[in-house]
Amino acid sequence: MILPPKALALTDELPSLYILPSLLAPPMKMSLRILLIGGGGREHALAWKLSQSRRVEVIYAIPGNGGTAGIPKVQNIDSVKADDYIGLLKFSKENKVDLVVPGPEAPLVDGIEGYFPRDIHVFGPSKEAARMEGSKTFSKDFMRRNRIPTAEYRNFSDYKLAQQYISSVKHNFVIKASGLAGGKGVILPQSRDEAERALKEIMVGKEFGTAGDEVVIEEFLEGEELSILTFSDGHSIKSLPPAQDHKRIFDGDQGPNTGGMGCYAPTKVASPALVKEINETILQPTVDSMRKEGFPFVGVLFTGLMLTKTGPKVLEYNVRFGDPETQTLLPLLSHDTDLADVMLACTTRRLDFATLQVERRFAATVVVSAGGYPGSYAKGTSMALSPVEQGTILFHAGTAMKGSDLETSGGRVIAATATAETLEDAVTKAYKGVESIKFEGMYYRRDIAHRAFKNTTSTEDAFSYAQHGGVDIAAGNLLVERIRTAVRSTRIKGADGEIGGFGGTIDLLAAGYTKPPILVLSIDGVGTKLKIAHAMGKHDTVGIDLVAMSVNDLVVQGARPLGFLDCFSCSKLVLSDAVPFVEGVAAGCRLAGCTLSGGETAEMPGIYSGTDYDGVGAAVGAIDRDALVLPNKAAMEESDILLGLASSGVHSNGFSLVRKIIESKGLSYQDSAPWHPETSVGESLLTPTRIYVQSLLPLAHTGLIKGMAHITGGGLIENIPRMLPQHLKAEVDVAAWKVPDVLLWLKKAGHMEPVEFARTFNTGLGMVLCVALQDVIRVMAHLENCGETVFEVGRLVSRVEGEDGCVLKGLKGWA
Repeated sequence: MILPPKALALTDELPSLYILPSLLAPPMKMSLRILLIGGGGREHALAWKLSQSRRVEVIYAIPGNGGTAGIPKVQNIDSVKADDYIGLLKFSKENKVDLVVPGPEAPLVDGIEGYFPRDIHVFGPSKEAARMEGSKTFSKDFMRRNRIPTAEYRNFSDYKLAQQYISSVKHNFVIKASGLAGGKGVILPQSRDEAERALKEIMVGKEFGTAGDEVVIEEFLEGEELSILTFSDGHSIKSLPPAQDHKRIFDGDQGPNTGGMGCYAPTKVASPALVKEINETILQPTVDSMRKEGFPFVGVLFTGLMLTKTGPKVLEYNVRFGDPETQTLLPLLSHDTDLADVMLACTTRRLDFATLQVERRFAATVVVSAGGYPGSYAKGTSMALSPVEQGTILFHAGTAMKGSDLETSGGRVIAATATAETLEDAVTKAYKGVESIKFEGMYYRRDIAHRAFKNTTSTEDAFSYAQHGGVDIAAGNLLVERIRTAVRSTRIKGADGEIGGFGGTIDLLAAGYTKPPILVLSIDGVGTKLKIAHAMGKHDTVGIDLVAMSVNDLVVQGARPLGFLDCFSCSKLVLSDAVPFVEGVAAGCRLAGCTLSGGETAEMPGIYSGTDYDGVGAAVGAIDRDALVLPNKAAMEESDILLGLASSGVHSNGFSLVRKIIESKGLSYQDSAPWHPETSVGESLLTPTRIYVQSLLPLAHTGLIKGMAHITGGGLIENIPRMLPQHLKAEVDVAAWKVPDVLLWLKKAGHMEPVEFARTFNTGLGMVLCVALQDVIRVMAHLENCGETVFEVGRLVSRVEGEDGCVLKGLKGWA
C-alpha cells in the first residue's frame, strides 16, 4: 500500500481496515452512465466494482464478455466496435454517457481521450501521456531524464546495430519490443544464441508486428517483482497495495510469457518503509515529471518494479489497470469505496478529496486458460460453472454467450479470485473456486503465490526429492496434465489413449484381429538432431521424428502400427521443452495411425547436463497371422524394379556430421539457410522425417510389393541389402532422382566423397521398394495418389558371393 506522508503507518500488527486521508468531494451529478471499453477479466472486475456504486445507473460494456452479461446494471453492446472511436463518441452522446473507462492499453495509446468533449469524462491519460506504455524507448528515456531508478539500457531501431551490441555485452540482458505486444514482448534469453534468435524474430521476422520496429536492450535485474496500481489526477496519487503476478505459463516460473496466470496481494516483501520509499522516489516523481514535461497523467498508472540489492527500480509503466492485478486488488476495496467516485475525482483533478479504503485482507487470483495457450488454442468450447463459496468471485475473460450457453472465446478464459484473513487461506479458497470451473482442455498453474511461501517453512535438515535430489515430481505430474489432450487425440479402436496409469493396453480383438496376430516391435531414437532442436527452442518436430524412425521400420515388414511408447530423459524437466516434444510425438502417432499408449519421463541429474534431453521411442505393430511378413525374399528375382520414395530432407540420421559442417562454415542455426534463404538453417534441418505408413500399408499384403527398405543410417548402401536374398543385389542409378538442395549443400560444404555421402545420408530417398516389373505402374499410381513422390531408381541383378548387396551407378555425377 502506498501511503502519503501523513497517512496511518502500517505495522506487522495491522488493524482490520485502514483508510487513506480523505475529504468529502464537492457535489457532483448524482446518477452516472458509464461506457466501459474491453472484454477481458480486467473489464469484468471493473464492471463488478463499478456496478456496486449507488450513483451508477447503467454500464455499457463494449464488447463485454460472458461474465459482464450477468452483472446487474451492465449491458453488453455489440453494435459498435471497441476501436471505432467516432462510433463510441456517437454512442456516448446518444446514450447520455457521463464517464468513459477504457480497459485495454490500445485505445489509450491511440488517443481515445482526445475524441470526447469535456462534459464526457474519460478515465485515462492523453495520447501523449500514454506513450509511457506505447513506447518503451520513450518511457526509458523519460526515466533517464528524470532520474527515476531503472535498469541500464540502449534503444535500437537498426537490427544490425542491435545484433552487434548483443555480441559485445558481457552481462545478462532483457530484450523488449518497444511497442504494444499484448504483454508478450519481453524476452529473457538464456543464451547468446537464444538472444540473437529472439532479436531476429522481433526486428526482422516481425513476431510482434510494428511493435518490434524498435527494441530496448536493458540490463537484467535480479530480485522480487512488484506491481503497483496508482490512481492519479495529474497532481495527487493514491495507490492500491503492491501485488505480485505470475507471467510464465508453467509452474516454477517456466515457459513462455503470458498475459498473466495469477496474482496475489498484498505482497509480503513490501514493508511499510519500502512502500514509502517507492512512493517518494518513484511514483510521485513520475507523476510530477509528466506534468512538468507537459503531459500530466490522469487515470491509473501501473508500475512494474524490481526490488534489487541497490533498491527498487522500474521495469515498465502501463497506463491502465493490470490484468490479473485488477481482479486481485478490486475485491480488497471496502464496500464503502465508490470506484466511480474515485475515477471521477481523477478526471476532475480532485483526487485528494476522494475516499479510498482498502480492507486489511489478502487476495489471490488463479487464471484458467485454454489448453495450448499462449500458443494456438481452441475456441467455442462449452463451459460449466458451479456456485462458489462466499468470498470467491469468478471473473470471466475469454468467454462468450452463445444463446444460453457459455463458451470459451480466448486464451485466458476465466479466473477465480478469493479474499481471506491470511494469504494461505486466500490461495486455498481461490483453488477451490477453480474446481467449480469445467471445460475440456482447461489449464492453470498450481503454484500461485509460491514466492510468498518459499521462506515460510523451516527446511533445516529436511531433505526433499525435488530440492536435494533434483527430481521434481510435481513438474512430472504437470507434464502429464499438459499432454493429456494431445495423447487422447491419438485414440484408435482397441486403445483409448489415456495416460497417467501404470501401463497402456491394446485390445487386439477390438482393433480388428480375429486371430492372434504376429506382433512386431521396433525401437529407435532421434540422435543429435536434438541439439539443433535445443538451439532453436523448437521441440515438436523431433517428436515426430521419434515416431517416424520406429513406425517406418514396422511398415517395411508389413506391420500396422498399433501403439507407441516414448521415454523423455533429462537432467531437469523443463516443461516448455517437454510439452511440445510429446505433442510432436502425438502428432507423429496420428500420422502413423497408432495410439500413444504411454511414456516415461526420466529426470536424472548428473547423467545429463543443463537442460539437455534425449528421446527414445518404441512402437508395437501387428500382422495378420495369415498374411506374409515382408520382405518376401523367395519371390524376388532378377529384373524386379526398385522404386524410391522421396524423403523430406535429412530425416534423422547423420546429424553429428551435419552439425560439424554447419560449424565449419561459421553458420548459426538462426542464419538464413544457404540452400533455402527463405528459412533459417535450424528450421530447415528440423524438417521432420517423413512417415510412410498410410501410403504403404494398403500395399503391404496385396502381393504387389516384395520388399521395402527404410533408408536410415548407412544410407542406400547399407539398408537396401537388408531386404534382399543372398543371390541378388541392387543396381541403383543415382541420376534417377533429384537430391534435395540441403543434402547437396552438405555434400559440397563437407567435401564428401560420393560413396561416403551415400553411406551417411538418405540422398533424397526415404524408402526403397522392390516391385515386379508388371506391377510398377499400379504401385506408382497408388503412391502418387497418396501424395508420395516416386522414382524408378534401379533393378535387381544377380549377385555372386563376396559382392556388395548394393551397387550405385553414376556416382561421378555426385563428384
